Amino acid sequence: MKGRYRQSVKVVAGYMGSLLIILGIILLVPLLFALVFKDESESGTTLTAFILPSLFALLSGFVLRTKIGYREPGTTQAMLICAMGWLVLSAVGALPFVIGIGASYLDSYFETMSGFTTTGITMFTGLDSMPRSIIFWRSLTQWVGGLGILTFFLAVSSRIPGAHLLFGAESHKISSGRPVPGMINTVKILWTVYTGFTVFIIIMLMLGGMSLFDSVNHSFTALSTGGYSPYDASIAHFSTLPDANHVMIEYVLILGMILGGTSFLVHYRVLTGRIKSLWNNSEMKLWWALIGGFTVLIIADHLLQPSLGGPEAVEQTFRTSLFQTVSIITTTGFGTQDITSSFFGSLARQLFLVMMVIGGCVGSTAGGFKVQRVVIMFRIAGQQIRKLIVPRSAINRIVIDGKFLDESEIHRVSAIFFIWMGFLVAGGTVTAALSSLDGYSSFSGMFSAMGNIGPCFISVHEMGALNPIIKIVYILGMLAGRLEILPLLLLFSPRAWRVW
Repeated sequence: MKGRYRQSVKVVAGYMGSLLIILGIILLVPLLFALVFKDESESGTTLTAFILPSLFALLSGFVLRTKIGYREPGTTQAMLICAMGWLVLSAVGALPFVIGIGASYLDSYFETMSGFTTTGITMFTGLDSMPRSIIFWRSLTQWVGGLGILTFFLAVSSRIPGAHLLFGAESHKISSGRPVPGMINTVKILWTVYTGFTVFIIIMLMLGGMSLFDSVNHSFTALSTGGYSPYDASIAHFSTLPDANHVMIEYVLILGMILGGTSFLVHYRVLTGRIKSLWNNSEMKLWWALIGGFTVLIIADHLLQPSLGGPEAVEQTFRTSLFQTVSIITTTGFGTQDITSSFFGSLARQLFLVMMVIGGCVGSTAGGFKVQRVVIMFRIAGQQIRKLIVPRSAINRIVIDGKFLDESEIHRVSAIFFIWMGFLVAGGTVTAALSSLDGYSSFSGMFSAMGNIGPCFISVHEMGALNPIIKIVYILGMLAGRLEILPLLLLFSPRAWRVW
């Protein structure tokens, strides 16, 4: 058993070496912004904020990679690599915030994990005056984390032992098919589509009056459904700029968030001429219904408040309601209105919590429980009702898009839902016990962390002042939500480390 334990550690450590090398290279990208904008912080130039962590990552990664090398993992080990990869890369990726702006390590780790998991909860204020290289690093963590750290690793590497297991450990645990045969080819196609959409959104935002820097940052964080913005006011900032067409900007970002929240397999099919993929399966039908239905309900909730003005106010109400609906259900978290503002009534605030749990589509960059799993849960409920009506001899299996759903998938979805609810209750309870927040706000924080969405009913200042234990719970919640719980739980199982 001890030999197996040591072997498992070596397998995980070997892959950590390669991931650290790639992170070390990525950390050099913000140096361009530090040089171009001559960034300075209170501690001096921000060059060292990226050079030192990059050198550390490259050196430690090189040592692990050469001393241990690759060993093909089993299924359990692939999940351990996945969970450890996110933890280790966040630990190193936090260093630019510590060195560059003097943030505490815990807050920096929180910010980085929030970035890589595309959650978007932030510990930082004063974003408008932060060094641009630091702002870009925040956005870059979300863009890399959008399709997943391991999928990025697979996209830039080749001949990786156990590539299909690594992909399966990080990707969503419901089969959604592949665009082409071969795991590496699939990953490269996904990243090609992802990069193409990113460039498209950058161009459209620039046409709306955004600067190139702002366009790049917002494209990165819209398509990754992360929601980091270079401004404390988020997207509302652009409504104050005379040269920006904030209406166009908001509609472009709505499109970008929907692209991110929709399965990239669907995007591939549409781009190859199969337009009907946008609506010809159960998940996509419910996806559009949820976006439309929640938007209508939020508009109706707003109409019950003070009456609107003229046509311009009607369009603004529609745009604001649609923007916030898309922002929340795709788990992006951008805002043109704070979700605690008077624009949104009590019904809207309740609906936001529901949307945080549901999230986006399987195979997208969005977090949450996933629309496809909601479909499955509805079908499970329908199956139990039918059992009370039809004869026992009748076939009563769940069918989704013309295919029978395996019993193992039903059990997996039910288990994940139960554990998901358990995490929400535990996180909300810890927050309420260790803070002065009310129950509603306390639970919204864990909803936000588990759903990988930034906005909640806790302000940024209150979030930064939370007890360190609460912050650690949220960090674990963000990772659990992004990896869909199971890989994180395996880390705490001694038996998992002994399985070959």
